[in-house]
Amino acid sequence: MLVLKPFVAVLAHPERAWLVLAMASTLAGNLTIPGSVANLIVVERARRSRIEIGFWTYLKVGLPVTLLTLALGVWWLDG
Repeated sequence: MLVLKPFVAVLAHPERAWLVLAMASTLAGNLTIPGSVANLIVVERARRSRIEIGFWTYLKVGLPVTLLTLALGVWWLDG
């Protein structure tokens, strides 16, 4: 995220932009397995224990969680 510092600093509302950026980067990991390196590590470790977590299985949980947290984030940022 620090790579974006020069771009965010010149925006009209840089503090809000940082919050939106933080929220977006967090939500990426909630939605799909490849959205986060941590997700990939957990799925790989689970596979070693003979537990399969597939893309669609993860998405069944990740999609509602992402939509809920997105709605809450938008509500909080607009509030």
